[in-house]
Amino acid sequence: SCSYQRFVNCYRCLYKLQPQLTKSIYDQFIYQLQASIKEEIQEVKNEGNLEGLLSSLDKIVEEAKDREEPAWRPSGIPEEDVRSAMVPYFLKHRSHLRRVLREKEEENRKVAESVLMGRDRIAELQQLIQARQQAWQ
Repeated sequence: SCSYQRFVNCYRCLYKLQPQLTKSIYDQFIYQLQASIKEEIQEVKNEGNLEGLLSSLDKIVEEAKDREEPAWRPSGIPEEDVRSAMVPYFLKHRSHLRRVLREKEEENRKVAESVLMGRDRIAELQQLIQARQQAWQ
């Protein structure tokens, strides 16, 4: 078989010296590997409470039937998956930052107006003081 040939290629030195021993080692390895896999599958079935998990999965599917948009599924391309998850967040964050920026610009405009009004008032008062000072002299 193909897998035996790969095994032989990996252990070429042993195969050249004792081909029957290599075949025996391969057979034993495959037998133990299959037994181990079957044992683990049985453990997952026993411990995993598959009936409960499958019923909860059915419940999730039932709840999702009313949803308008389909559930998110990975595309297999990490860049696209990250983009699909992050772009909506960043767009929302950008609109929030723009709103905050507009509020701060409006606040700064009002502060600048009040500063200019204060300067104008100071200039008026200085002129008034000078006029009274000249009138007094």
